[in-house]
Amino acid sequence: MSAAVETARAAAPPAIEARGLCAGYGGREVLSDVSLTLGAGEILCLIGHNGAGKSTLLRVLFGLHRPAAGTIRVFGETLPRHVPAALGAAGVALVPEGRGVFPDLTVEEIFGLALWSAGVRASEREERVEEVLGVLPRIREFRNRRAGTLSGGQQQMVSIARALLTRPRALLLDEPSIGLAPKLFQDLIRPIAALRESRGMAILLVEQNVREAFAVSDRVLVMKSGTFIFEGAPAELSDHARLMELF
Repeated sequence: MSAAVETARAAAPPAIEARGLCAGYGGREVLSDVSLTLGAGEILCLIGHNGAGKSTLLRVLFGLHRPAAGTIRVFGETLPRHVPAALGAAGVALVPEGRGVFPDLTVEEIFGLALWSAGVRASEREERVEEVLGVLPRIREFRNRRAGTLSGGQQQMVSIARALLTRPRALLLDEPSIGLAPKLFQDLIRPIAALRESRGMAILLVEQNVREAFAVSDRVLVMKSGTFIFEGAPAELSDHARLMELF
């Protein structure tokens, strides 16, 4: 990372700062006093066993699930209403697990809907699309096809591209490698990670493909049973035995 980017990161408030989050479903606690800081321009990887609370944490951070306790600040501010529309307007985007593309719409139509819902002026929409296609150029090959006819990897590209159309300052990615071959995931995640350099975008990456995730991350958090049990640099978990101890 360049010195200029490092200086800008140091001066900027955290992209997301959560303190004391508690959340659950139907009286069952899933998150227990969780605190997290996603620094400006940082790539933070969150790993943990199935059911550890990772997806619930992302849902809370993006305003899809209301916590029972805790506070969340976005780019140094507390939003009047912590809901997806307000998060999107503030510059936060979520790529959910499972892709969530509309199968009967073409990729072009999905992009148009995303740009319209984000309030992007018609005169700017083609520029936004070309910008995203520069990051994920393979989408050009199938941009006129219906999403339901695409492979899992192609659908994942569309899901990520849809989020990038809003030019987010912070991107939350929930298990983007599910159903993808390791090489395809590598081809997908590296250009996304490069946006940290070109735009200063912060990324919170929930991922089980630790090898590729660690290769692009600055810091790792390990979650178990709704709490964090490790925080450190990816190199600290390069020993597979040490990683397995945490699971």
